[in-house]
Amino acid sequence: MKIKYELLKNDGKARYGKLMTNHGTFETPMFMPVGTLANVKMLTPEELKEAHSAVILSNTYHLWLRPGEDIVAKAGGLHKFMNYDGPILTDSGGFQVFSLAKNKKKDITEEGVHFKSHIDGKPLFLTPEKSIQIQNKLDSDIAMSFDECIPYPVSYEYAKQSTERTLRWAKRGKEAFDNENQSLFGIVQGGEFADLRKFSAIETVKLGFDGYSIGGTSVGEDKKTMYKMIDDAIEYLPIDKPRYLMGVGDPIDLLEGVERGVDMFDCVLPTRLARHANAFTYRGKINLRNAKYKEDFTPIDDCDCYTCKHYTKAYLRHLFVANEGLGGRLLSIHNIRFLIRLMEDIREAIKEDNFLEYKANFIKKYLGD
Repeated sequence: MKIKYELLKNDGKARYGKLMTNHGTFETPMFMPVGTLANVKMLTPEELKEAHSAVILSNTYHLWLRPGEDIVAKAGGLHKFMNYDGPILTDSGGFQVFSLAKNKKKDITEEGVHFKSHIDGKPLFLTPEKSIQIQNKLDSDIAMSFDECIPYPVSYEYAKQSTERTLRWAKRGKEAFDNENQSLFGIVQGGEFADLRKFSAIETVKLGFDGYSIGGTSVGEDKKTMYKMIDDAIEYLPIDKPRYLMGVGDPIDLLEGVERGVDMFDCVLPTRLARHANAFTYRGKINLRNAKYKEDFTPIDDCDCYTCKHYTKAYLRHLFVANEGLGGRLLSIHNIRFLIRLMEDIREAIKEDNFLEYKANFIKKYLGD
């Protein structure tokens, strides 16, 4: 079946709902861990489930190169290939492609994008149709339209041309889409320009997707600009479809997104921070390499994750100082659970009509004000 979204409660613009998929029904708003290469770095599917993970994200570009979409299809699709029985979303590969396109004026054409493989330098060409065909074979629950992730800053004229081309690509990708058990999301672009965000949102909705993503945020802009990008797009998205803010995982950004009506978030931040000894806590981020944790025999935080139940800051610091990989693994479990638990608390606050109070209290404690 296609995914279905049910809006159950509003608290201001903040939304509590349920997302129904072929692999279960899950509450929103939600945070989605990123498993770029068909794995969330260092973690097993069982550990993700223990952290109460629902949807996870994998990357079309990377899986196209290794192992190849045909290998995944022969394995029975991405769920069987990686042994994850929850929902999976595949992004279009657009962000990776455009980061690899060195000369955007030459490499990005109406037909698609010319670029070189980050693995061996081999010339590659990816079109909207090809991105969708790869995702159809990966057989994720949710596929994403192929778009250009507009960098920041750019001129108005560049943003306008890119936004219009992304719409044409969205139409082409939708026409090429051929998987009755998979849903397809459209992506709203427009850069920092309010009229382009409005135009992109309205025209993307006209194409009739199963959900809508706000793209091109968290690409170097300041927080005020990022939040305005969300505001400029989200009011034109339908209330009965899920809304997804791409590439955002900072706790305060999650709260700001929820306040504006976002349902789904993803980011590599929790695992990337973990590999560098950084941990989320309710009193802000900490770095466990710090000498003050050498004799700290308490958990990272008041947390119900596996790591906090079994290990101390002193032990984790020892692992990082000794360059033992287990440190990054245990901290990844904690950071992912922290963000998922944050979303659980947010959902409860929305249900109880006190989201803004919860947000204010969280930020005050997190920033140490």
